[in-house]
Amino acid sequence: MGKINKQDYQRLRALAEKQIEYAHSKQNDEILKKWRALAQGKRETPTVRLLFSNFTHEVITPRMQCEGSEARELEWALLSTLTGRELFNDDTPISPTFDVQWDVALSPFGIQPKITHANLKNAQGYHIDPVIEDLETEIEKLKGGFFRIDREKTKLRMQLAEETFGDILPVRMVMGSLSGAMTSPLVFLMGMESYYCSMYDCPDRVHEAMEMACSFYERYYDYLEQEKLLLPTNGISPIAQESFAFTNELPEENVTKTTQCWGFLESQETTAVSPETFGEFVFPYQDRLVRRFGLLSYGCCERVDAIWPQYLSQWKNLRKLSVSPFNNEAQVGEYLRGSNIVFYSKPRAEYVTNRGPLDEDAIRSYFKEVAEHASGCMLEVAQREVGTIYGDFERGRRYVQLAKETIDKYWKP
Repeated sequence: MGKINKQDYQRLRALAEKQIEYAHSKQNDEILKKWRALAQGKRETPTVRLLFSNFTHEVITPRMQCEGSEARELEWALLSTLTGRELFNDDTPISPTFDVQWDVALSPFGIQPKITHANLKNAQGYHIDPVIEDLETEIEKLKGGFFRIDREKTKLRMQLAEETFGDILPVRMVMGSLSGAMTSPLVFLMGMESYYCSMYDCPDRVHEAMEMACSFYERYYDYLEQEKLLLPTNGISPIAQESFAFTNELPEENVTKTTQCWGFLESQETTAVSPETFGEFVFPYQDRLVRRFGLLSYGCCERVDAIWPQYLSQWKNLRKLSVSPFNNEAQVGEYLRGSNIVFYSKPRAEYVTNRGPLDEDAIRSYFKEVAEHASGCMLEVAQREVGTIYGDFERGRRYVQLAKETIDKYWKP
């Protein structure tokens, strides 16, 4: 990695100073109490965050000042850590460390998808251009998944951070939740329509593909154990779907087995099939991976209400369940009420993305419903799927304020 110029150096150190100040603040202590209560299975005060991964062009890019490419990578990470608290005053916990993860590449099927993105600035739409037209005759294309961990690149990134601001903000290695995506990589290779038709036309081939993916992840988990690459997944370390790994059930050090770590699974691509079809084509393979995890966070945008009774409820290590607006949220609340599973609410996004001023009455009414559905549950609220706040930071801050005030008023432990 190249040298960081003086101006970039000073910018990064100033951001590091800001992060350590936030981390040691009284407000951060109060936020950490909320997260630790969830970790202990207590129903106290829900956490509320506005996640910006789909509109970084509005909240990160405009605030970038560094010139060098290496410096900009560090700056991006620092600004990302600070955004929830600094711009939106949400319940994002701030770590007193600069966290670096392994540089990892995973491909369960060994071939890359072809994606055409919308030709518009900051557009998020895309089209899958199938590289597999007929799974029955092209199953051989799926052979040869690979995984790679670039230890040298990871080491150099840590060294650069330590040399630049390590005396202010200590640098540490963290690991995210173990991944196990199977249906998503398959759909990105063949398209949704072909995938759905294949479950009817050539079910044995779909099972063969799922077996490939499942076996791939099992080999990857074995590799992590054998190479001693596992790290604790606890506290302010990341879980997929932009959550955190707070728990009192997993070790904080000396992790040697994947059964001591958080894992994450989802199958939003099968949200439109029957529970029985999910049970035939997805659950058996997910179940094998779940047995390799210590704790499980499950779900993205799919319906989980329909597959809870027969399937998801079987996993005794499930601790966080994604509840998107596509669910019968009241029903999910009934399932989770009084349990040790976090109701991970992902509210509807249009109340903050609709043009014009915020409709504050509508926002209060909506979050009243969320609070009532999740009363009696451990509740974590993360506003995802937001494409824009029109560059208006105050809009995001006010939205968070309204959500927090309403949930505090109507959510009951």
